[in-house]
Amino acid sequence: MSLSQYLIEEQLKLPQATGDFTALMSHLVYAAKIVSREVRKAGLLENILGSNETVNVQGETQMKLDEYADKVFNHTLTRSGHLCILGSEEHEETVSVPSGYKIGKYTIAIDPLDGSSNIDANVSIGTIFSVHLRKSPDGTPGTLSDLLQQGSGQRAAGYVLYGSSTMLVLCTGKGVSGFTLDPSCGEFILSHPDMQMPETGGIYSINEGNYNYWSDEVKNYIRDIKSIEGGKKPQSGRYIGSLVADFHRNLLKGGIFLYPNDTKSTKYPNGKLRLLYEAAPMAFIAEQAGGMAVTVYGERILDLTPKELHERTTLVVGSKKEVEHFLKFASKKP
Repeated sequence: MSLSQYLIEEQLKLPQATGDFTALMSHLVYAAKIVSREVRKAGLLENILGSNETVNVQGETQMKLDEYADKVFNHTLTRSGHLCILGSEEHEETVSVPSGYKIGKYTIAIDPLDGSSNIDANVSIGTIFSVHLRKSPDGTPGTLSDLLQQGSGQRAAGYVLYGSSTMLVLCTGKGVSGFTLDPSCGEFILSHPDMQMPETGGIYSINEGNYNYWSDEVKNYIRDIKSIEGGKKPQSGRYIGSLVADFHRNLLKGGIFLYPNDTKSTKYPNGKLRLLYEAAPMAFIAEQAGGMAVTVYGERILDLTPKELHERTTLVVGSKKEVEHFLKFASKKP
């Protein structure tokens, strides 16, 4: 079954559906196909690899493919007729629908290219997105408050993984489905129906280079899952440095991903990942697949309401029993 067929069948199950969401997803998927095409040519084209020698709003070096992906998604989505406002990692402010185009009823928060520092090394990268229904009146320009909604209210969330194959993982609140891009026909085909994250897993993903800067609680947890005392089998460390890639592996095989705050830099006291377009959509997918997602203080990610567009958070996400085990070590929020 193609993604188009899947979306239409899901739409027909809802008598009140207007087709707007299906159309919006079609535009997003079209943009993802264009980005996927360029990723596949990254080693052949000089204007794709490398950095622009510029810094984005996050204070991060902007890669050429970062900028390209941002332009493709922004142009496609804001002109779709189904969006009222867009929030992107690459823009300090919200992105409005251009004059002359229809204003829709949905919002999208997006990280156009997650893990972009891995581009030149030919490591898997991805796109993460979150969809909400607007709160402001229909037909009017969208506002920041339309984007700043609690994660539990997401209409949909997903990611596109540009790896050995290009895969879209989509959640609309009724489970998680995976679609693989078939290059022979240019369609995303349902390859992973009803994806479920294993309750347990033997893999942990964290940047252990920051060990000395973590809280005692996080250190104690990592020491515990690596311990062989009493005949315990230690977990295996696997860290790619691309949230999409690390999360996807754990979704399929079971495990836990952690991005705690640390004292290495005073720039990110609350963690480095963005709540709106990284942590919240991944938490939505994880919970729908049977997993869990919390902060290092045990707060449910989907209960958090962002106060600003680029608000940051800590993230612990993965198999249910693995996250529950982490919670035994978690400290209360100061």
